[in-house]
Amino acid sequence: MGARTKARKRALDMLYVADVRQVPLQEVLDEEARRAVAQPQRASSWPYAEQIVRGVVEHQRELDAELEGRAVGWTLARMPVVDRAILRLAAWELQHNPEVPTAVVIAEALEFATVLSTEESASFVNGVLGAVAEAVRA
Repeated sequence: MGARTKARKRALDMLYVADVRQVPLQEVLDEEARRAVAQPQRASSWPYAEQIVRGVVEHQRELDAELEGRAVGWTLARMPVVDRAILRLAAWELQHNPEVPTAVVIAEALEFATVLSTEESASFVNGVLGAVAEAVRA
């Protein structure tokens, strides 16, 4: 697993935990920062994971509006928590990190959805992110 993939997984974990616990992302980010200091072997994935989570915190309203606008027939509240976290992470990368190719963003999101969520999640995530990519990276 590459460094960016590890960072995305770590960011996904933080987004998921904050949502499940119903706590501010900043609280989870602070906890994870303490772990990064205590566990140097995890330090290599920390900078990009932190960048993703801070980006989601900063742009969450616009990300959520974009996702709800592209998820036809679905609200964020109806989505499985893990799908919501995957979509927020990938939408942030698509909108705010142009150095990551669109295909990489979507492929990583699909992999997370396939491994971590429901049987239907990968196709749902693919459809939503395809629409987001078309809108923001056209």
